[in-house]
Amino acid sequence: MIVDNKRIGTIFTVLYVILALLILTTAVMTVLFARSKAKVEVLEKNEQKYIEDFKEKEAFLKKEALISAKEQLHKERFEFEEMSREKKLEFEKIQQDLFKKEDELETKNQAIADMELVLSKKQDMLDEKEDYLAETIAKQILELERVAQMSRDEAKEMLLNQLKDELANEKVQLIRENELKIKEAADVLSREILSQTMQRCAIEQVIETSVSVVSLPSDEMKGRIIGREGRNIRTLETLTGVDLIIDDTPEAVVLSSFDPVRREIAKLTIEKLIQDGRIHPVRIEEVYEKSVKEIENKIKQEGERAAVDLGIMNLNKELSKTLGRLYYRTSYGQNVLKHSIEVGQIAGMLAAELGSDVKSAKRAGLLHDIGKAIDQEQEGTHVQLGADLARRFGEKEIIVHAIEAHHDDVPCNTLTDALVKIADTLSAGRPGARRDTLEIYIKRLKKLEEIANSYEGIKQTFAVQAGREVRVIVQPNVFDDVASAKLARDIAKRIEDELEYPGQIRVTVVREARVTEIAK
Repeated sequence: MIVDNKRIGTIFTVLYVILALLILTTAVMTVLFARSKAKVEVLEKNEQKYIEDFKEKEAFLKKEALISAKEQLHKERFEFEEMSREKKLEFEKIQQDLFKKEDELETKNQAIADMELVLSKKQDMLDEKEDYLAETIAKQILELERVAQMSRDEAKEMLLNQLKDELANEKVQLIRENELKIKEAADVLSREILSQTMQRCAIEQVIETSVSVVSLPSDEMKGRIIGREGRNIRTLETLTGVDLIIDDTPEAVVLSSFDPVRREIAKLTIEKLIQDGRIHPVRIEEVYEKSVKEIENKIKQEGERAAVDLGIMNLNKELSKTLGRLYYRTSYGQNVLKHSIEVGQIAGMLAAELGSDVKSAKRAGLLHDIGKAIDQEQEGTHVQLGADLARRFGEKEIIVHAIEAHHDDVPCNTLTDALVKIADTLSAGRPGARRDTLEIYIKRLKKLEEIANSYEGIKQTFAVQAGREVRVIVQPNVFDDVASAKLARDIAKRIEDELEYPGQIRVTVVREARVTEIAK
């Protein structure tokens, strides 16, 4: 029981504590609620006061804004009225000016109308006068036609023909005068340039033929060259492609071939065999192989030497080798390689005198005849073959075109083309450089006379001075002085177009009129 009483006492104690806490909490909450309510009432009062103050300020601001807006509106209205008044005054002034100009235009229109009336009357008078003049002119033309016994169209045609003849004569006269002036200036300058160029260039001329002669130590050597039953000579002719002519000429064997390289190889082979003394087919083949190598080296060296002589250092090796073959090639008896070197030197000197590209002129001059090294092996002219060869080995187009143009296969477009053509003519045409065959010489003389005789009014034609001059005797009643000058120029132009020749050909037209009277 005692334990139960203690437990009950403890429980009541706890309950009292809890109750006290509840009462204390309620009291605290009541106090806090009262304070919060008081604060809320204060806040509500303040809020109400703020709202009333804001409304008063808002009403004041609205009133001020309304007053300011009215003032601004009044100000803008005043400015607009002022501007409108100014614009109105300006418009009235412009309107007055327009009225004034309109009055002036009306006055001018009236004056123009009056003037048009006067002009119309004058035009009528002019029309009447024109009709009268036209009628008078028609009557005069009819009278002139009756007197002259020809129509108006015939007289017009006759007058035009006379004018054409006069203009043609004047044109020919002007051309002749200008040509004489140009020729005088060009002759002086060209003589100076060419004389300086030629005296600085000296190339020996070598005349060769299509045969070579090998000297023998004795006539006994002829039999050894022929060999038993002709086996040695057959071997030599088969290997070299050269004809051996063994005749009655003492101590000499003639080698005949149009290929100069083969002829030179055969000559060197026979000379070595004669020096060695052993002549039989096997030995001939051995010596022939050595001779071929020596000639190939010689060709290579000559090509390189030619390029070095002209200061050309970057020439293609194959092109240089082909160039060296010209050492054994002749044209009209002139060594083609030496001719090419001479053309390169002359072209370079001319280019230096004229301020042109010296290197291109030398290079084009050296290579201009390179096609002659292969024209016996391939189809085509030496110009075409040379141009194709140069183009294939990477030569510049200016060099290729100069090769193509040096015989007028294509027109000359650059100064280099002209210089190479001039240098080629100088090298080939100077005395002793080349020798023409009699047949070609006679054909050229006949062609010169045929060209001159093809014109009407020609009495006689003579080709003189070895074909370097053509003298044309004309009928004096057909040609006057002006027509004679035109005839000479036409003949010279046809000779340039139709003939190939070294140097220059002078055309001289002779017109002679003789009048004889006998006094009795």
